[in-house]
Amino acid sequence: MINIDPSAILVRYNVKAEKEISPEEIARQLYTEDIVIRPIVEAVFEGDEDDVIEALEAAIRAGRDPLSLIDDALMQGMGIVSKLYDDGFLFLPDVIISAHAMTDGIEYCKHSSSATHEFKGKVVSFVVEGDMHDIGKKIVTVLLRASGYEVIDLGSDVLVSEVISAVRREKPVMLSGTALMTTTMYTFKEINNQLLENGIHIPFVCGGGAVKQDFVFGYELGVYCEDAADAPKIADEILKGAGVKELREKYHRH
Repeated sequence: MINIDPSAILVRYNVKAEKEISPEEIARQLYTEDIVIRPIVEAVFEGDEDDVIEALEAAIRAGRDPLSLIDDALMQGMGIVSKLYDDGFLFLPDVIISAHAMTDGIEYCKHSSSATHEFKGKVVSFVVEGDMHDIGKKIVTVLLRASGYEVIDLGSDVLVSEVISAVRREKPVMLSGTALMTTTMYTFKEINNQLLENGIHIPFVCGGGAVKQDFVFGYELGVYCEDAADAPKIADEILKGAGVKELREKYHRH
């Protein structure tokens, strides 16, 4: 993520209060001055996959290391998108479009280098058994990948045994589960119990249309996630050492 001067944000808010200012105008104030990287950042913000690849090709021809462009350019562009989303200037579809463009760019950079890109961490994501509604899970997956995480997407209607096997195999920093129906969300507790039986104590982040905070807090590893955009923030907190108790306190919904 990029670092933004708080005073500059306040100035922009004052401007917005006086007259309407577009997200594009705000983004232009945040773009890097590096003439090689800037086109990549702009293309990610615009969500144009073709422009992202063309800009990356140009940067690599200019001598930039492909893998360094992931953090220096692609993630920087996504950082601007995320910041404007958090501040209410962009909407979730904007984030998803930019995230897809960024993901294409990451794949291009990885294929253009013989080295291996290091992810921030690994997350296992799934929709509970008996539930085929995967739009929420897809959004969470996109946002996590956009924030630099490797996501093992198990898909929808996933058996409890498959979830446990994936966690044991992949050793993720957190498990992310989605349920849309009240008839399926009770599987979360079974997964929680089997994780504990296997000696696994990672945060189990749960959300979806049917899921409520009180229900999630009813089992030991459960962390409630009402907004998909919180998933990467929760993962970041876990990397900083936050446990289930701390996460519950920070993301408590009144």
